[in-house]
Amino acid sequence: MMGGKRFFIFFGISFLISWAWGQDCTLDIGGADEDMMVQVFQLNEEQLRAMQGLKGDLLVKNKSTEEEIQILFEGHPQSTPEELQLLADKYRVLQQKMVGASRDCDTKFLAMLNQRQYERYLELCFEAFRKPIRVTPITPKKKEEKE
Repeated sequence: MMGGKRFFIFFGISFLISWAWGQDCTLDIGGADEDMMVQVFQLNEEQLRAMQGLKGDLLVKNKSTEEEIQILFEGHPQSTPEELQLLADKYRVLQQKMVGASRDCDTKFLAMLNQRQYERYLELCFEAFRKPIRVTPITPKKKEEKE
C-alpha cells in the first residue's frame, strides 16, 4: 500500500513539473509592470523606447482583436448547443491570435537584449519552470567595428 501512495505522489509531482515546464516563459510586454522589466533587465534608453513601441503595437493589435470578439459575441447565434460550440471555437481562434501577438512581441523584445540580459531571462524562466523563448541576443560591437 505504501508503494502505491509513493507512486501517486511521484506521479503527481512529475505531472505538475512537466505541465509547468511546458508553458512558455512570457514577459507580458503589454502589462502594467513596465518598471519591473526595466529593473530586472537593466534596460538602456534605446531598449526602453523599443519596448514601449512594441507595447503600443501590441495594444493596437489586441484592441482590433477585442473588437472582433465583441462583434462575434453580439452577432453570433447562441440558441443551441451546436451554435454555442461554434461560438466557442471561433472565440478560441481569436484568443490564440492575441496569444500569438503577445509571443511575437516578446520574441522581438528578447532579440533586442544583450547576452547578459538574455541570460538573466533564461535564469528566471528556469527558476519558474517555464520554457524560454529562444532567440539570438545581440552582441556588442567591438571598438574596431564601431569606427
